Amino acid sequence: MTEPQLWHDVDDYFTDLLAPPDAALTEALRDSDAAGLPHINVAPTQGKLLHLLAVIQGATRILEIGTLGGYSTIWLARALPQDGRLITLEYSERHAEVARRNLARAGLDKITEVRVGPALESLPKLADEHDGKTAAPFDLVFIDADKVNNPRYVEWALKLTRPGSLIILDNVVRGGAVTDATTDDPNIRGTREALELFAAHPKVTATAIQTVGGKGYDGFALARVLP
Repeated sequence: MTEPQLWHDVDDYFTDLLAPPDAALTEALRDSDAAGLPHINVAPTQGKLLHLLAVIQGATRILEIGTLGGYSTIWLARALPQDGRLITLEYSERHAEVARRNLARAGLDKITEVRVGPALESLPKLADEHDGKTAAPFDLVFIDADKVNNPRYVEWALKLTRPGSLIILDNVVRGGAVTDATTDDPNIRGTREALELFAAHPKVTATAIQTVGGKGYDGFALARVLP
């Protein structure tokens, strides 16, 4: 048995046992496929991990950068209390429309908001709300958007969080290419710069984990904001 096939088989076993699909999640993936969205959503076990991290964190306010069809958004929003709030930023209006339908069907439209446009334009507006005290800091930030801007997204996440908040940065392994310090690939350079920012920032402690599975060889970084 080849390694990728074994990865799939183990993923399927874990998913069936620990993160079985339900109607809202299954239909979110189905409608995303029907709308022609790329197959880059998190795996079910990864979605369950996001959910558990948000629950453990006791998150009441979550920021997601990169919505796609709202699959990871559903996992995260389900961790919120009834008075919680999740804001997710999506570049594409078409993707946002699919996500809004998926969130409404999951019964999460009252506690979630999909904002459309370049995230680097939406994030300063969130900062203005934060500075104006109309919004509390975010307890958890999940970054899963264009990798070129990862360092900027991390910088904004640090501005919009509080001591004790979690920041999760997805897709950091890049098939192992993240180790190439001479690369000209802007996605890898952006990922390396974001990781280096985590390493150097005095108010952050972080780690990164490699993963294999149905989505191939990748990983994520997890950071905690320090006092």
